[in-house]
Amino acid sequence: MLTDVQCKNALCPADKKRLRLTDAGGLYLEVSPAGSKRWFWKTYQDGKEGRMALGSYPAVSVAAARKARDAAKALKGEGFDPVQARKLEKLKASNPDGDTFKSVALGWFAVQEPGWSVNHATRTRRNLEKDLFPAIGAKLMTEIHPMELMQAVKKVEERGAMESARRVLDTAGQVFKHWLPMAPPQHRNITEGLKARLTPRVKGHFAAITEPGRFGELMRAIRAYKGGPLVRTALQLAPLLYQRPGNLRAMEWAELDLDGALWTIPSAKMKRTKKDKEHGLPHVVPLPVQAVALLRDLQALTGGGVYVFPGERSHDRPLSENSVRSALYALGFGKEQTWHGFRASARTMLVDELDADPLAIEANLAHAVKDANGRSYNRTQYIKKRFEQIQLWADYVDRLTQGNVIDLEAHRAA
Repeated sequence: MLTDVQCKNALCPADKKRLRLTDAGGLYLEVSPAGSKRWFWKTYQDGKEGRMALGSYPAVSVAAARKARDAAKALKGEGFDPVQARKLEKLKASNPDGDTFKSVALGWFAVQEPGWSVNHATRTRRNLEKDLFPAIGAKLMTEIHPMELMQAVKKVEERGAMESARRVLDTAGQVFKHWLPMAPPQHRNITEGLKARLTPRVKGHFAAITEPGRFGELMRAIRAYKGGPLVRTALQLAPLLYQRPGNLRAMEWAELDLDGALWTIPSAKMKRTKKDKEHGLPHVVPLPVQAVALLRDLQALTGGGVYVFPGERSHDRPLSENSVRSALYALGFGKEQTWHGFRASARTMLVDELDADPLAIEANLAHAVKDANGRSYNRTQYIKKRFEQIQLWADYVDRLTQGNVIDLEAHRAA
């Protein structure tokens, strides 16, 4: 057993790297040639010797070192690794108040943002800053009650933003999921089960006319539209091409090959993840002869600029989505047919009325699909069939516009 006098007088010989003075129970004092003296407790893990530092002498006396050794031995006896326990205590000491929701959320956001599209990142940050931080941002993660979070989400519902409320709750859930691996063991993701407390979602889709006769009436109304040429052409192209409104509005002349009847939409413009936007293939859209004719007519008007449908106030921006929406309402079809709904109209009637190939339809819609063998569907190699299908659809739309609702069986027989 070491005495205080022995520890005080201990010196490391010049020919040694260190001097060890053994006490008891694995405790020893290590003296360096420079004169520093440190306490260590000898440990064993999987048959390998290790050690745990217990402080420097004389700041830690012999008696204090023995107490530290006994505490470490007791902790090990309870099944805990005293070395890891000390590291954890140091981490806790560096953050004595714990993690706030805002600090965890910002850390989660920084990790996830590089893999998100710009729109998704903007929307998620808005969920945090507008709806979550004001309510629970300053609270510790361990102290947030589900009722507090639910109150914040319900305020979003009260604005009439039902889908936004679900996204806000989902954002909070992702933050908790990010935090849990580092949280105290007894804590959980408090967002679990809260979706059941939200106002039930009314299932539905973008309003779309799928009955051939009524669709023909809509097309006749569109052909008779008396508004400006940009909106009139956009109205006519929307059902023929059935692409997303954002892509049609932002169509550029440089993307069009009218001689080859192709519209090539860059990957960066497509509804994809940030990674797929950067590295994915462009979306190639076959153009039926009716669409080519419409675009050639419009080329004389806007062909000198970037956009096929430039904005009314600024030609540096595309036509607003509200322009076509307002036109549909002016025609008396606004509640029955949305711009985006033309995709559903085409898809439904292509299958139900024309018995078209579903894979080609999904490819034209720019949906990610696989064939029966699980292989990714190659839109480029399938372009011939897609040309045939989109021309079949355009001809069918012409017949509906003329008032000829075609009997499916008769059409197939023909």
